[in-house]
Amino acid sequence: MIEVKSLVKVYETKKGSVTGVEDVSLKVEKGEIYGIVGYSGAGKSSLLRCLNLLEKPTSGEIYIDGVELTSLSKGELRKARLKIGMIFQHFHLVSAKTVSENIAFALKAAGTAKTEINERVLELLHMVGLSDKKDVYPAQLSGGQKQRVGIARALANNPSVLLCDEATSALDPSTTRSILSLLKKINRELGITIVLITHEMEVVKTICDRMAVMQDGKIIEEGNVYDIFANPQEPLTKDFVNSILQFELPERLRKEREGKLIKIYFQGEIAEQGVISDVFQKFKVRGNILHGKIEYIQEIPLGIFIMEVSGETLEIDRAIDYIASRTRNLEVIEDAA
Repeated sequence: MIEVKSLVKVYETKKGSVTGVEDVSLKVEKGEIYGIVGYSGAGKSSLLRCLNLLEKPTSGEIYIDGVELTSLSKGELRKARLKIGMIFQHFHLVSAKTVSENIAFALKAAGTAKTEINERVLELLHMVGLSDKKDVYPAQLSGGQKQRVGIARALANNPSVLLCDEATSALDPSTTRSILSLLKKINRELGITIVLITHEMEVVKTICDRMAVMQDGKIIEEGNVYDIFANPQEPLTKDFVNSILQFELPERLRKEREGKLIKIYFQGEIAEQGVISDVFQKFKVRGNILHGKIEYIQEIPLGIFIMEVSGETLEIDRAIDYIASRTRNLEVIEDAA
């Protein structure tokens, strides 16, 4: 669906050349939601804007639906862009136009017949839940409503790809959840491929199928969202995952422990099984759960628990070995008593 090959984007500045994207290659399958996460300056916005040639790559190839965009003439590119919708962080609505007129503008620019425009606008407003706002101006809308207008406008010409440039960064958490739910609905019902960039790992966890992590213009890690959350490899990826899943045990709970403190990671089906209760039946140990949580990523559980295991040393070690064999991911906290 989308394939990027050896993409490079270099910016010329007064201080010299700055590389925004460095030798990036990736594939996005048809109908999936693909997230690109990274801190400011990582190159993710440059990469996204290259996908529809808002930024012209310095080198490399970009294929969408098998068409190599950098080889197209201006006329061919304009036609190809009709199938690539884009949603912006700050909405980019025309303040002097009503909601309906903002959406209709995209249709007029594409040469849609006047007789079809009004019907299509009403259809889009219904899709994004703003049927009662068609004659309202952007200044009268909340941030979430403005973004819904932006989504309707991006969908106006029936695109096969939707690019989202920090689409929820300017929104509060509740509104963010509603916008992500809308994007997921659009993806499922219309089969539109979505590529979104964000610095918020919660967004990726909530909506994406696969993801890439960018740093210094490069993709440093890529894969299925659940796999990356469950087993991040790169230090930056671990930092992002820790912002969602990890937690530190308060110092007072570390003191005066009788046994060993362990951190246990439960992945997939094992998170729904009675591993801990089995331990207490099989071994002469006592257990005290000090902290824990379960997240559901792609509807699959991922649990993390910190617990104290106490008793005779041999029994503790046997119990820990048993838990490790069942979970395949256990860490003995070094400063445990």
